[in-house]
Amino acid sequence: MFATNASRGLPRHRSRYPAERYTRWAMRGLVGGLVVALLWLVVAFHLRGQWMFALLFLVLAAGLAVTFTRRRLMSHRYVFPALAGMGVFVIFPLLYTVGISFSNYSSTNLLGEERVRAQFLARTYQAEGQAFDFRPFRRGETVRLFLEAEDGRALISAPLATAEAGEPLALDPAAAPPAGEPLGMREVIARRDRLQDLVLTTPDGVELRMAGLRSFAPLVPRYRENPDGSLTDLRDGHSLIPDRDTGFFVTEAGERLTPGWPVAVGSDNYARVLFDEDVRGPFLQIFVWTFAFAGLTVVFTLAVGFVLAVLLQWDQLRGKGLYRTLLILPYAVPAFISILIFKGMFNQHYGEINLILEGLFGIRPEWFTDPWLARTMLLIVNTWLGYPYMLLLCMGLIQSIPRDLFEASAVDGGGPLTNMAKITLPLILRPLTPLLIAAFAFNFNNFVLITLLTGGSPDIIGASTPAGTTDLLVSYTYRIAFQDAGQNFGLAAAIATLIFLLVAALSWLNLRLSKVEV
Repeated sequence: MFATNASRGLPRHRSRYPAERYTRWAMRGLVGGLVVALLWLVVAFHLRGQWMFALLFLVLAAGLAVTFTRRRLMSHRYVFPALAGMGVFVIFPLLYTVGISFSNYSSTNLLGEERVRAQFLARTYQAEGQAFDFRPFRRGETVRLFLEAEDGRALISAPLATAEAGEPLALDPAAAPPAGEPLGMREVIARRDRLQDLVLTTPDGVELRMAGLRSFAPLVPRYRENPDGSLTDLRDGHSLIPDRDTGFFVTEAGERLTPGWPVAVGSDNYARVLFDEDVRGPFLQIFVWTFAFAGLTVVFTLAVGFVLAVLLQWDQLRGKGLYRTLLILPYAVPAFISILIFKGMFNQHYGEINLILEGLFGIRPEWFTDPWLARTMLLIVNTWLGYPYMLLLCMGLIQSIPRDLFEASAVDGGGPLTNMAKITLPLILRPLTPLLIAAFAFNFNNFVLITLLTGGSPDIIGASTPAGTTDLLVSYTYRIAFQDAGQNFGLAAAIATLIFLLVAALSWLNLRLSKVEV
């Protein structure tokens, strides 16, 4: 019998192999370092007010520490990286998007309330008082500013090199410009950042700041914070009241001032999609087109792929290998390259397609300006891109059909069309159904095709959001979030949530049809 660690007097948890022990120590050190790094991120995001990211990294740190310190969870250590990746890159973005959909998060409501308040308090204005034109003079390595007012008063600064960061630079009365070389506008522009940081103090204690490339003037804070959280405009004495229902500072007249801060708005974004006519009209039009585009793409690609697959199974056809290679070749070309080539071919003025149509029939279709022609163009291009996939699927399924069925059909007098309608299509349609649903879901979110070929154009007239007649829901969401002037992330997140629910329903249907236990 082999002696155990206990019989040799060794602790049971120690290994006989030093390399294994050192590896264990290294892994513990690595895990400890990762936990410390994650906790540092928790503190950093918490201090910046990003509590959702802080909670994410706190959960990751806790899961990492528990999984790699509990011996009973040893088997889970191998799947923890995959679960962590799914949580960070799938679950968290989904929850974050859903959370944004219940807020007014946008380009005008982007910062936190404290940062918005700090921006208002940092604003200045030129107080009533005389501005000074300035000219820099250089003598050797010394640069001074000579300031001159309209009433003839002249001041000269101490050397700029003596000014420390954040401290004012004294000005003294001067009768004439100092000796030295006057610097031109190019030198002023080159020193603009340095000049903007300067605070000049006149002999009577007035602070001057740079008000332009040619002048210094008394600049004072525009707003003052009050104990109740409101701000007072020092120019006219009016108050700005923080409206925490809308996320803006509001004037006494009810005017909202930007920037604002994100606040919870409940289901307002979903209500806009369902009940606001300016949003609902384009949304429903794009919604119907999205389903039509995905459905027609599946039908057309399946029809072309199925017919070609049946023809390639014809016994009398010679050169099947060559035809098969040529027909599948579009599948090997990156989609974005094919899309850009088709975009040039469909060009309304110089494209090859319009040149051919004009030469044969005397017509020049407006592929990119007419809504129905633009949609037709999209279906044509997407059918070209998608039929090789259906061709491969149909070829594989057709080859799995027993030849005895075709021989029996031939005995009964069945021809090629009968075999295709009565034998081939029914036998391949059932196993093909889950793949067709997957293809439908893919084309439902076919962002690349829309963006590269039409960009969603032509636009829907009268829409309050950037919406085009060829937009899909996913491209419509992108345009609201990143191309609209207001960049309404909350509304875009609400539409993205609805898209997720639709795709999730399609995935569930796909699993049901595939007879997979959920």
